[in-house]
Amino acid sequence: MSTARLAWRQLRFQRMLFWREPSAAFFSLLLPLLFLFLVAAVFDLDEEGLEVLVPGIAAMGILAAVFTALAYHVTFLRDQGILKRVRGMPVSPVAYFGGLVGSAVANAVIQVGLVVVLGALVYDVGWPRDVLQLVLFTALGAGAFACLGVAFANVIPNFDAAPALVNAVFLPLIFISGVFYSADSLPRVLDAIAKALPLRHVVDGLSAAMVTGAPLGDNLGAVAVITAWGAAGALLAVRFFRWE
Repeated sequence: MSTARLAWRQLRFQRMLFWREPSAAFFSLLLPLLFLFLVAAVFDLDEEGLEVLVPGIAAMGILAAVFTALAYHVTFLRDQGILKRVRGMPVSPVAYFGGLVGSAVANAVIQVGLVVVLGALVYDVGWPRDVLQLVLFTALGAGAFACLGVAFANVIPNFDAAPALVNAVFLPLIFISGVFYSADSLPRVLDAIAKALPLRHVVDGLSAAMVTGAPLGDNLGAVAVITAWGAAGALLAVRFFRWE
């Protein structure tokens, strides 16, 4: 059987596992939407605030569905000895991780789609101005965060430590990257850190695609930063990956 066909079967298997676990569906799909509803309601955001919040939540959804989920899942599989058993099976690593990563990316796409629909129908933000740019930044963000999630799993010593270590990255990142408010008000030091990290640029790209309609040429720097982080994550993931 070809590697592509094995990867497709693994993807279908991962999708069945995902939908049979309600808590996974909640944290990957519904939690970012809950943030959207709560922040919009509690702070009674006006049109300008919603135009910042909606693309920010979409970017956070990609981060949660891909980086967080893969960091947890790969650590769990390694701790339980499942990766070790997979390594001994006649399934190539490319096919296995193709299905694993593909399932996480599918969740990210669903998440962005839900935020786009809610933003247009509930918060009157409007439909995306540039669909191709929306697809591009969703794909770039999901790919980069997938590589970084697998790479970060190499740092986590065991599954008990996973929540603390993953949240130590996730929570500060969403607060300095302009997910809930305009990043223009950040102190210089935090702004410089945010610009060096990928989430800020995913937010900017999605904001251009969904709200401002700025052309892709204005966001080539964001594309470069996200791509660089994805390449670094892929290199680290391959170099330091452990099956057991």
